[in-house]
Amino acid sequence: MKKFEFDITITAPTQSDAMEKMKAINAIGKHLTLSELQTLAETVKSPTLLAIAKQKLGL
Repeated sequence: MKKFEFDITITAPTQSDAMEKMKAINAIGKHLTLSELQTLAETVKSPTLLAIAKQKLGL
């Protein structure tokens, strides 16, 4: 699979936190398909679905 690079902005209290967020996003991206990522994005955009997902994950 090809690799692509992007310039993005991560919002976080510290640069260290931003780096950890980027590592987590990268790990998710490596293991989910495009349709799974799109479904995850839609879930995160919905406050109700996000609350349910967090509850199921124990967050």
